[in-house]
Amino acid sequence: MAGQNGAGSEEVRLEIENGLATITLNRPSAYNALNLAMAEGLLNAAILCDEDPRVRAVMITGEGRAFCSGGDIRQMKSEAEGPGGAGGFLKRLTVKLHAAIATLARMEKPVVTAVNGPAAGAGLSLAIAGDLVVASEEATLTVAYTAIGLAPDGSSTFYLPRMIGPKRAYEWIASNETVGMEKAQELGLVNQVFSQAQFRSQAEEYGMRLAKGPTVALGEAKRLLLAAAESSLETAIEHERRAIARCGRSRDFEEGAAAFLEKRTATFSGN
Repeated sequence: MAGQNGAGSEEVRLEIENGLATITLNRPSAYNALNLAMAEGLLNAAILCDEDPRVRAVMITGEGRAFCSGGDIRQMKSEAEGPGGAGGFLKRLTVKLHAAIATLARMEKPVVTAVNGPAAGAGLSLAIAGDLVVASEEATLTVAYTAIGLAPDGSSTFYLPRMIGPKRAYEWIASNETVGMEKAQELGLVNQVFSQAQFRSQAEEYGMRLAKGPTVALGEAKRLLLAAAESSLETAIEHERRAIARCGRSRDFEEGAAAFLEKRTATFSGN
């Protein structure tokens, strides 16, 4: 990772400014196709964001015209020519990709995926794994895996059925239809669509608002929503009871309550 932290690989750039960490997939000449080095760089960036107290929100985007075109098929094809085919390579690749996605999903800080262009295969999986998804009006989404004879990975089989239903998810996996942003919004896959000309500035503004928010409360809400799909009503409301009590002990609650009573805008510190 290049950028403010000055460490890592060329494939993933990490920059931190005013509480917002921006992770940029950086293989524009290959439409940000995911190779082993990029998967490792994404994992390292996710861990750094999780551990760095300066980071209060994370935004993931792509350099150039694409967000991420999926796995690097040239690298897969090269590995497939060896003993056992590409199976071993795909296991190594997905170990790193899946660890990165799990780290992003479990960290307290909100994660925004800023889909600046086409997202296919693993790129689609990463895009919809964001807590919030913003996209350029010119972006497209494609599942893509079965077009090259692969099953989906990258958490797409976890998120897609929950977002659009299992039958629609399977139909999309089987058809590999390319979905534009109007339909993506209708399906609930994307939160906001911005113009291509102003996409980067609007996405950064969106992420910066989250970075200035009550980080503890946002993190608890994120955990509650993730756990709710696997919880009974009684378990979910017990999680809520404990989460709101934890927030009640935070400095951000003290500031938020004081600001409300004093009729001013709260300035949250993230603690």
